[in-house]
Amino acid sequence: MSVTAVFIASVVTLAWASLVLRLLGPQYVRHALDSELGHHVHTVSVSILDYRLIMTRDPENVKAALAPASNDFDISEHRTASWSPLVGHGIFTSRGKAWRHSRALVRPQFATDQINDLDMLERHVQQLFAAIDRHPHPDIRRLGWTERFDVQPLFYNLTLDVMTEMLYGYSVHSQNPSERVDLPALAGHEAPDRENIGTHMDAGKLWIETRGALWKYRWLLPDWRFKKHCAAVHRYANYFVQLRLKLGDKYLDGLRQQGEQPDRDRFVLLHELAKETQDPEELRSQTLNVLHAGRDTTAALLGWVFYFLARHPRVYRQLRDEVLGRFGPYIADGTTTLDFRKVRDSFPYMQAVVNEVLRVAPVVPLNERVALKDTTLPRGGGPDGSRPIYVPKGTQILIPTYSMANRADLWRDDVDEFLPERWLGEDAVKPGFEFVPFGGEHLARLKATYIIIRMLQRYESIENADENPHAAPRFHHTIENRSGSGCKVMLYDPVWFPTPHGSEMGSPAPGFTGREAQGVSQD
Repeated sequence: MSVTAVFIASVVTLAWASLVLRLLGPQYVRHALDSELGHHVHTVSVSILDYRLIMTRDPENVKAALAPASNDFDISEHRTASWSPLVGHGIFTSRGKAWRHSRALVRPQFATDQINDLDMLERHVQQLFAAIDRHPHPDIRRLGWTERFDVQPLFYNLTLDVMTEMLYGYSVHSQNPSERVDLPALAGHEAPDRENIGTHMDAGKLWIETRGALWKYRWLLPDWRFKKHCAAVHRYANYFVQLRLKLGDKYLDGLRQQGEQPDRDRFVLLHELAKETQDPEELRSQTLNVLHAGRDTTAALLGWVFYFLARHPRVYRQLRDEVLGRFGPYIADGTTTLDFRKVRDSFPYMQAVVNEVLRVAPVVPLNERVALKDTTLPRGGGPDGSRPIYVPKGTQILIPTYSMANRADLWRDDVDEFLPERWLGEDAVKPGFEFVPFGGEHLARLKATYIIIRMLQRYESIENADENPHAAPRFHHTIENRSGSGCKVMLYDPVWFPTPHGSEMGSPAPGFTGREAQGVSQD
């Protein structure tokens, strides 16, 4: 085949993959099910080229497919094949015995209170605030306000910084590269590329999403660029793995400059895993699995939280009032009286807001399983769809969680409204498998809740600064679901007086609160 023919075939393949991605997007799936099949149809058989899959938004079927003890369903080999070149075999990509091994290796590490290092998280929150401070409003009449900017990328920087420090002990400090510390020299291993690791991760995920759309035809997609990104991610993790294997228990000795917490009290996942296995490939794979899941889901959740808070000032005011009542106002020196238990056992309205965000814009809007043998799902057959259906071995089960979380018969007629109150009071919804957020949700919620609390302590007001403020949410689905239009906002801190460079906190004039410069009421 000529070079031209190969090029044309590649373009056609990529175009077809992009079409499939668009058509199988979560919002399209909901629209197709509701408008083309009817609101009462919840389980369908779908043909894609020469294979068939079952799509179901029936909670009983979801329960059967996702049940941890099920021997009939598991993640598909296709998911493992798509992801493993980038992250290896770990808790996110393994099946059966291999998955149970990964869970046994990783899960105990996250059961310890040592992961709840809020001092470490606070240091990165301060870097987030410093990054926000670099966006002062140019109009002196809006002193204390930021300019219009997209806060979503800052959340991705924040979670990358937090996760790399928690996993490897050394943060990439993508929010503020000047904070990076010098890494120890390691013979035979070049220093990791901390500048571009986030870019390589995102680019790798985009290829995985495209490969996933191609299903068994993914081999048609040229993968030399994908291999380049995978190699860069592997080099990053390999450096720390080899450093830990060389230094042993002394690995933590070099971490003191990362913060004030004593070395012996630090939780570093790589360090803990190396006490259980010395296999460098397994250490790399397990940590990369956690890095991708922990960074992306938390950042996407934070982006969506402030996306909706900016559009619902009533919710923002109520949530902020409760935050101030429970935790007090923000103190500019970076100190905080928050502790793990207060954050973990947060107040009901905070949990309601996060739940509603995850319902309206689920971080993982599509899930999947595959039948390991000839089996059945409990619902979808018969005249009214209430009888079991036959599922042949190898059939993929696609679970559109976004579509399921927007069924009016499960969530009331106001299903399209962002309404945290639906989770509260005597008439609160009490879903089972109608509400399936994502794996690792506990850790993501903890980190996200702390960050939300600190943001609400500092910023008195938030404004929606989207170009089209009344547009419906637009999903950008590359594995995790983030806002396709970003999270463009303006934030107001009544005691923030930026210097001309917008990088420091200034001091107000005596008796001047900042509100006089607004020209508008803050009520």
